[in-house]
Amino acid sequence: RNGGERICPPTGDTFVKVLHIEMGKHLYGGAQQVAYLVEGLNQFNVKNFLMAPRGSAIAQTLKENAARIIAPEYAGDLDARLAYRVKNLVLQEDIDLVHIHSRRGADIWGALGAKWAGVPAILSRRVDNPEGPGSIRFKYPLYDQVICISEGIRKVLIENGLPPEKSVCVRSAFVASDSQNPIPRAEFLKTFNLPEQSLVIGTVAQLIPRKGHQLLIESLPILLEKHPQMQVLFFGEGAERKSLEQLISSSELNNRIKLVGFHSNLNSLIGNLDILVHPAYAEGLGVSLIQASAASVPIVASAVGGIPEIVRDRENGLLVAPGDGVALIDAIDQLASDAHLRSQLGLRGRQIAEQEFSVANMVAGNLDQYRKVLGI
Repeated sequence: RNGGERICPPTGDTFVKVLHIEMGKHLYGGAQQVAYLVEGLNQFNVKNFLMAPRGSAIAQTLKENAARIIAPEYAGDLDARLAYRVKNLVLQEDIDLVHIHSRRGADIWGALGAKWAGVPAILSRRVDNPEGPGSIRFKYPLYDQVICISEGIRKVLIENGLPPEKSVCVRSAFVASDSQNPIPRAEFLKTFNLPEQSLVIGTVAQLIPRKGHQLLIESLPILLEKHPQMQVLFFGEGAERKSLEQLISSSELNNRIKLVGFHSNLNSLIGNLDILVHPAYAEGLGVSLIQASAASVPIVASAVGGIPEIVRDRENGLLVAPGDGVALIDAIDQLASDAHLRSQLGLRGRQIAEQEFSVANMVAGNLDQYRKVLGI
């Protein structure tokens, strides 16, 4: 440093050190985005440090040369020791910037640690739930910039009182080619013990209330009257698993809906879905929707949060109002009844995923914010 300013070294040398904080244990959408970002930043001479829980999936997934992994003991959202650990690491390693990807505790402790050490902090926000006046007044001043993964999220923050200049939209990304070579259809059907002529509906989401699984379960009996070959796969895990299993059983749909859990090889599976359904009540963006589009799978989804930024009605899917069971049934019925329409929407979805949601665009957008905050 020189008088508070960083002198950029010649090309090939590290010009900025960034500490990323991602305290999730599983490689769900947000953690996967961090992995994409960290690996992409290496191409721009950024030296990455990643603070993640011991045994976390992201720490095990990242390439060895992508980041130095710091895995402290972490007792959860109320573990204020995280601030102290962040401060110490920043000072020891002469880190320039702290980029916080987690929320609910780690976002506050991480920012406090950065301020304690005298370096700027950036927050990536991936959810579209409203923030109260107290949060806007006391929490968000801790961040030098907020990166929202959708314009829908940014709009919510601005409506809640965050100054527009304090936030920017940099959308999440997906490596489109990863899901464009699915396993053979026969192998897919055998994997999940599905009949040969199945019309396969899939959801890819955590098993939590806001993802709307219950609405799809309640809609299925009507859909089966017209489409008796329909089968449903729920990919994902979550706190609602038992209650969903009970609802499926009480609805006598055990032979139609399978809760198949988290699959690390989802990229090789998702292209075999006939339709992806995402009836969420709230959604920041929805990386699984990009993943499905990249695999040429048409989508039925709620017009909520950042979803319309991925799913364009009548382009790569059909949008319905959140919680509208009648509209959900109608949209699924339209696609289930028309193979040509499914094919058209799927092809357009692949184009959208490749052109608008590349990892390169996401990395460049984040890097722009680093330069802005650091003044380089």
